[in-house]
Amino acid sequence: MQLLLLNLNLFTLKQDIFINSLSEKAPPESSSHYLRSLWFDANGNWEKAHEIIQDMNDKEAARVHAYLHRKEGDLGNAAYWYARAGKAMPDETLDQEWRYLVSAFTEKS
Repeated sequence: MQLLLLNLNLFTLKQDIFINSLSEKAPPESSSHYLRSLWFDANGNWEKAHEIIQDMNDKEAARVHAYLHRKEGDLGNAAYWYARAGKAMPDETLDQEWRYLVSAFTEKS
């Protein structure tokens, strides 16, 4: 039980560090490509976020790529990338999706 609580606390700390870094000039050095892309997106640099993720070919990258095109308003392109990620286009808000992705990627790091 204590190990589970320790893991949850570390996960929350990683997520908090990432969220707090949004006021910095750059994402944390240890951030994955996925998190770096989401960091630039949150800081209003969609082009840089897209540049980071566009040439990656795994399902996680496809998921971030889909989110970015959904945010851009290109729902046809977003649907293609959600399919590549093996996911349906979510019904949640863009902010909720962004937070879900950050949560998923900080948990993996």
